[in-house]
Amino acid sequence: MVPTDRQYRLASKGVAGMIADAFRRWKHARRIRAAEAEIASRDVAARPHGLDAPLIVSLTSYGARLSAAARVVASVSRQTVKADRVILWVAAEDMDRVPAAIHESDAEVCVCPNWKSYKKLVPTLLEAPGAYIVTADDDVYYGARWLEGLIARADAGVVAHRTHRVTLDAQGRPAAYDDWEWNLRSPDRNELIFPTGVGGVLYAPGVFHPDVTDADKFQRLAPSADDVWFYWMHRLRGSRPEKIGGRFRVIEWPGSQAQNLRATNLGTGGNDRAVQAMLAEYDWPE
Repeated sequence: MVPTDRQYRLASKGVAGMIADAFRRWKHARRIRAAEAEIASRDVAARPHGLDAPLIVSLTSYGARLSAAARVVASVSRQTVKADRVILWVAAEDMDRVPAAIHESDAEVCVCPNWKSYKKLVPTLLEAPGAYIVTADDDVYYGARWLEGLIARADAGVVAHRTHRVTLDAQGRPAAYDDWEWNLRSPDRNELIFPTGVGGVLYAPGVFHPDVTDADKFQRLAPSADDVWFYWMHRLRGSRPEKIGGRFRVIEWPGSQAQNLRATNLGTGGNDRAVQAMLAEYDWPE
């Protein structure tokens, strides 16, 4: 049977799609090999950070993603400036899954309540409220000068490599999340700069509203949108967040994306629901 023109076009599109997917996988694998080689080649003789309070890099992970977290711990531990502590927070049920490579590193592995993505910051705020805290995601490659760039602008109070800009509607309230200006390409600093945790964020001591560690509230108002919660909490204290550098390229370690809160928030409107809940609870910070 001779295929019709339509069948031929569909088959051609299918082949083209498979070739494109294979090319994307090849490019990603090449980036991963380059990232692993770059981390292994880093000089571990980092200089002191020079801040006026302790510097802590704080992250969390869970389940199967802990294998990727080992690469992230290596990445954030081998920086051009040295943090005083690197802490990986896990729920009690995940302690047995922490890889030996993490236990053998300089990172501290600590147990906290299972607050999902909030585990990367809230437990450290409770334990060390007077510290500069830099958060990192558990599935992303961070370059050797990642931490240096953040602390260089620590006087801004809230500093991020990757940010959006909140777009306001005619009433001066946040527009739908999809309508915000995403992944800004150039440095900026103002009240509408919205840090995204994937690029890493520095928080100086005292930048947050006291409710920031209120688990009942953040689990009720923004259960899967920690970026929204933390933004409101420092904006309520008058922050002017700063975006540094150019557009941040996200390189995700393999095996870390079986469950992805970023995709959940975007795909189901989780961030929009959180924004509306925060407006109802706290209004729009001026």
